[in-house]
Amino acid sequence: MTNALRGIRVLDLTNVLAGPFACHQLAHMGADVVKVETRNGGDLARQLGADADLNKRHMGVSFLAQNPGKRSITIDFKHPSGKDVFRKLVRTADVLVENFRPGVMKRLGLGYEELLKENPKLIYCAISGFGQEGPLRDLPAYDQIIQGMSGVMSITGAPENAPYRVGYPMADTIGGITAAFAVAAALADRSREGGTFIDVSMLEAVMSTMGWAVSNHLVAGREPKPMGNENVTASPSGTFRTGDGLLNIAANKQEQFEAVCHVVGRPELIQDGRFSERQNRLQHRFELKAILEEAMASRSTDEWWKLFNQAGVPAGPVYSVPQALEHPQVAERGMVGTFPDAPGVGRDIRLLRTGFKVNGKTPQVDSPPPMLGQHSEEILASLGYSASEIEALRMENAI
Repeated sequence: MTNALRGIRVLDLTNVLAGPFACHQLAHMGADVVKVETRNGGDLARQLGADADLNKRHMGVSFLAQNPGKRSITIDFKHPSGKDVFRKLVRTADVLVENFRPGVMKRLGLGYEELLKENPKLIYCAISGFGQEGPLRDLPAYDQIIQGMSGVMSITGAPENAPYRVGYPMADTIGGITAAFAVAAALADRSREGGTFIDVSMLEAVMSTMGWAVSNHLVAGREPKPMGNENVTASPSGTFRTGDGLLNIAANKQEQFEAVCHVVGRPELIQDGRFSERQNRLQHRFELKAILEEAMASRSTDEWWKLFNQAGVPAGPVYSVPQALEHPQVAERGMVGTFPDAPGVGRDIRLLRTGFKVNGKTPQVDSPPPMLGQHSEEILASLGYSASEIEALRMENAI
């Protein structure tokens, strides 16, 4: 099951994050992902990341993160011979994923309808900011644009400093995971006879994850507001200061609230009219928070964490990224994979895998992220091109 997509070939024509992340998930489930890149530079993510030297080598950290397990071939889609190569490649594929602006592939003569002539059962997944139709379809869209237009930024941060963007490219990532899910569903459709066109809108993909916030508006008529680190549905539920740092507490049930009161040594709060019932606690959340933080100043985050969990109250520290990676809960489950002496990088690299296990095993890929065009000859040879034909294509700048 960790190779559930074995035998499935995916053509990854995507750039930067949403598309590469989608194909990253498919590769980890055993798909043969062929990354089709432009001759001059390839995926823009090859030039992005915190290591300037790797950016110059077109092996930027941003590229490394989403592309292990893939093979790379370079093709010039505007060159007639390049188009011929691509069409032959499409005949061997099950899935094609692209994140160009709507209409780009059609203008190249390589749109969905044209490619169905090469492969009548092709699953074609197009990822874009706003979808293939609608008044904004032709506009470029990057993660922060989508965060702003979806409403995410309007509810992120505290009332005094919102709107804030989420601290990582969540819109790109959600768009990618949505695309991977849609592709997997299409592959699982046993009654499918013809091609399938999947239209992923990053804007809609993000909004589909905002069910609680959006439904409060659609159903209850309440506009979502930024709450900072407070939980809109419960109190005490949020981030609390301790004697040496911060602790997240999620006391969503009455018995959990009462347990909090006992743990911090303030059992009288249970009968306090401001806090005795759920709705009252929501109205007086900041009064309750101040009382709890005063009591929690006497101990460290780690001490309170242990005490709350022993009492059945969900709680946890606020970690930095390095602290999260180093924690045994993450480190011992195989979340991070290592690729020794990765080509084009010149050293070992450590990268994230998927967020799940199958039958107790972590899905993983065997090969590191590819250098630009690293597998061109290998892939072309598998399509039936001879060494002399491959050289001719290279001389023509078609590959």
